[in-house]
Parts: sequence; C-alpha cells; structure tokens
Amino acid sequence: MKGLKLTGYGDPNEVVELVDVPDVGDPGPDEVVIDVEASSVEPTDLYIIAGIYGALPPLPHRLGAQGVGRVSAVGSDVKHLKVGGRTVVPPLSNAWVERVKTSAPWLRPLPDADVNQLAMLGINPATAYLLLTEIVPVQAGEWVVQNAANSGVGRSVMAVAKSKGIKTVNVVRRPELVGELTALGGDIVLVDGPDLPQRIAEATDNAKIALALDGVGGSATQRLLDTVGHSGTVIIYTSMSGEPLTVPGPPLLFANQTIRGFWIVNWFQEQTSFDKITAMYQDLAELVASGALSLPVIGEFTLEQYPEALALAGEYRGKVIFKPNVRQ
Repeated sequence: MKGLKLTGYGDPNEVVELVDVPDVGDPGPDEVVIDVEASSVEPTDLYIIAGIYGALPPLPHRLGAQGVGRVSAVGSDVKHLKVGGRTVVPPLSNAWVERVKTSAPWLRPLPDADVNQLAMLGINPATAYLLLTEIVPVQAGEWVVQNAANSGVGRSVMAVAKSKGIKTVNVVRRPELVGELTALGGDIVLVDGPDLPQRIAEATDNAKIALALDGVGGSATQRLLDTVGHSGTVIIYTSMSGEPLTVPGPPLLFANQTIRGFWIVNWFQEQTSFDKITAMYQDLAELVASGALSLPVIGEFTLEQYPEALALAGEYRGKVIFKPNVRQ
C-alpha cells in the first residue's frame, strides 16, 4: 500500500516521499484495521516536516497527524466497533496512508456527517474542547477570550463554547475576518492591537474574565494577561508568532495570575481510563453532524499529489485533505 514518509527535515519537496509500505495485516484480538478515507494536513504536520515542532520523531517517519476511515477488520475481542463502521484514526497514528491498524479501545462509531469534517476531529477540535473543560472551570454565561480565532482551534473553540453556553471574545489580526467569525457564532470579534484589553472591557461591560487562550505568543500574551482578572489564567497552546514570551514579573505576581502550556499529547498520556476520551469525541462528532462545527476546506488531493497539497496547506488559508484510497 502507499503512504507518505519523511526522510529529513526541511523543504517538503526534498524530504517527503510517496513510498510503498507493508500492509498492516490481520488485526490481533484487541485491534481494528481502518481503511483511511480522509486525512487532513495540519500545522503539526508542517511543523514536523520543517523540523520546528516541539517533539520531533526519529527518521524516517510516516506522516499524518489525524484522519477518519471505515473499519475493514476487527479482532476477536473487539466489541466497540464493527466492520463497515466509520471511526477516527487515533491522533498521531500516521494517517497519510491507505490503512492503519490500532488497538485504541476508546474509538467509537461516528454518526453520518461530512467525511472531511470528521477527518479533522482528532487534534484541533479536541484541543479546543479540552482548553474549555479541563483546566479552568468556565460556566455557561461566562466569558472566555481567545486570540488566533480564525485558526482551526479558534473556530472549534467558538463552536464548543456555543454548545455549552459560554460566551467568547475572539481576537483576529485582519479586519476582514470580523464579519465572517461573527456570522459563525463569535459573540464579540475584535482586531488585535495595543488597546485590546480596554476594548474587551468595554465590549463585555467590564465582565470578570478568568480564562484566555493564547495561540499567538510573544507580545500578544501580555495583552491577554491584561484582559483576565485577578487570579486569571492564560493558556498557551501554540505560538504562531514565533516570538519569545516577554512578560514582566511583578504584575503577574501581584495579580496572582497563571500562565501555563497545553499540549494534547500530554493529556492523552495522562489518562488512566478511556471514558473522557470517548465522551469528548462523541460530543465533538455530534457537533460536526449537526453542522455546528465546521472548518474551511480549500482542497482535496490524492497521496500522489502531495507536492501540490503541501504547498497549498503551507499558505494556511484553510484545510487541505488527503484521500489516501483515491488514485489519480
């Protein structure tokens, strides 16, 4: 079968190859085989290819952070999935390939929904879900602030928050995004700038804000700290600006504020049971099936078309989808 392999770090045209890989074979007693229908190209994939991700795999490495597919075989002990059902490919399972074999017992059947949207459940929507539910308790009617609101995580935050009655202040860097994200359900959408904390206070009628989500980093982090109240928390889940974090100590100290990081891989590794994982993906799948959660897709490609796919994905204008079992 075919798959995409990383042979080094750098220019995708030089370090990514389409290769023949051994088929996965029959499943063991607790395993399932998934024929991959769709797999998205994520920033995680592009950062790994470039060699700038926080945790780089040993080389050579099979690529593909997430996907979705049909179950084509199940082991004798598997009761949670049936042949023919659709399920997610577990995150970071190297989904740019025709088939994967996995023993993830938290997998469950997915509802009927757009296959491209289901292919993107693994990382961005899951990160958004956990940012809103796992670290700082936020109740219905309360406010959360986020920057990078046009990103996959940002759009997912809006959908998950709306489903839980949480109000969002969504910060973008381009004025033309204000109308679009407002139409998608952002309660308040503002363009970033030096006076952002003051404008947020005015727009929310000086509401107490306990949580801000930072996908930009650099100087943007300080503006979020200036927005959250006493004992507020800023969670950094990525740093799109690439700038170092510069935060003066005394205001942070006397306001009793917290800055912390979040990486979904760590959360997965910390789970001692599968209940939270199963419940999370079931909730997110229902949001996709209802149309409440949808990320923009700008292109579909076969694995053979990977140079064009990765070039388009690198423009960060929307999601690119591989169709591993489709041929040119």
